[in-house]
Amino acid sequence: MRRVIQTAQAPAPIGPYSQGIVHSPLLFTAGQIGLDPTTGNMVAGGIEAETRQALRNVKAIVEAAGGRMEDIVKTTVYLADIREFATFNAVYAEFFPRRPPARSTVQVAALPAGARVEIDAIASWV
Repeated sequence: MRRVIQTAQAPAPIGPYSQGIVHSPLLFTAGQIGLDPTTGNMVAGGIEAETRQALRNVKAIVEAAGGRMEDIVKTTVYLADIREFATFNAVYAEFFPRRPPARSTVQVAALPAGARVEIDAIASWV
């Protein structure tokens, strides 16, 4: 069974994609950047603020699907500048204080809307 997840608590898609898809028992989120879902604008404050907002957006999608952050089993992180890894990592740890998910982190040439970070997640209810 395939179910589309849509919540006003995360930014509306800026293209032809869904915020999340549940294909039981898994949830796949679209990549989330530091867009404020209320204004549709990138949050100010650089990598720290953008990471925090991107993870809030991921959390909103997971919760809209009926899950919790603890249900996330894998994330993929795209950084515009790998030298910001330590700052990103400190914020990320706030959202996953115990038993964090598996993660891949890569530097990319550019991200949508000039973002410094993009994060997608896979959650499981198994």
